Amino acid sequence: MIEVVLDTETTGLKVSEGHRIVEIGCIELDDLIPTKNRFHCYLNPERKVSKEAFAVHGYTDEFLSKQKKFSHIVDDFLNFIDGKRLVIHNAEFDISHLNNELYNLGKNKIKQDIVDTLEIAREKFPGSGTSLDALCKRYNIDNSRREKHNAIIDCELLSKVYINLLDQKEPSFELNIEKDFSKDSENKNLQVSYYNKIIKPSQEELNLHKEFLKKEIKKNFF
Repeated sequence: MIEVVLDTETTGLKVSEGHRIVEIGCIELDDLIPTKNRFHCYLNPERKVSKEAFAVHGYTDEFLSKQKKFSHIVDDFLNFIDGKRLVIHNAEFDISHLNNELYNLGKNKIKQDIVDTLEIAREKFPGSGTSLDALCKRYNIDNSRREKHNAIIDCELLSKVYINLLDQKEPSFELNIEKDFSKDSENKNLQVSYYNKIIKPSQEELNLHKEFLKKEIKKNFF
């Protein structure tokens, strides 16, 4: 399955207060393996960055004023994510800002399937820290490059966190069995999503077991 790990940085928290996107980062995954396909850009938000947001990502108004506007990259961005499932940490935040930018340009909202890794982490680790930094620490992922928030670096870290979150999921037992065990069917309709590994004994082990049984029978019955 093709997925896109996505992150944004903004001028502030709330769309209702007129805040805009200043950075978009995307990394493509193919069956959970990062590909070379990436999308990354800084954006001119056409407004000032709040003090709180500047403390988070460190992008100055002067730096951002020299970047492209969202309208200049929107088609490339939409083409990049088209038909792919999105993987986002705290998806509500990023999607609300992206949809606001699209709305301003008269374009449709994002309709892709979305995986929110924050929700997965909260379900798996109730009462524990579920920030990106906390999850990196939990899974021993090196986040030393993350001195401040950066969309593409955060995508790199989130792609590793996401894979770990999936690998650590508790096994689920889902049996999809059609009641047809005839010789012709050969049980082809039996699908098990989780199984215990079966270890077969060697011939030497079987022979030793037989000898053990003979001794026990003689001991107890003769």
